[in-house]
Amino acid sequence: MQLLTLITCLSALPLIVGLMGCASDRRNQSTGQPNYDNRVAEPGDNQITDQRVEDSRTAERVREALAAAPQYKFDGVQVAASNGVVQLRGLVNTGAQRTRAGEVADKIVVVKSVENNLTIRD
Repeated sequence: MQLLTLITCLSALPLIVGLMGCASDRRNQSTGQPNYDNRVAEPGDNQITDQRVEDSRTAERVREALAAAPQYKFDGVQVAASNGVVQLRGLVNTGAQRTRAGEVADKIVVVKSVENNLTIRD
């Protein structure tokens, strides 16, 4: 009887140790993503992230203003922003549309300048 108990306990021991040893890695194994919990943040990380968020918001504000423009619909215009500088790319039908798109983008408060790289369709 004691021998049977000893065999059972010794048989279960590797199973218990194996399950407990894997518990710390389960989160990473299930997502397939590396574990960055121990990473030390660099001093400028938050500033870079904040600037990217602000650039994204600026580009979105310009897109919304272009979509709301009463005279023209700027479907073919792509908007990118970096540090308050907005770049417009894509195709418009007329020179007036090109000019108007630049004016609309420039009226957004957070926009410092506009690079109007729109092309007029032939």
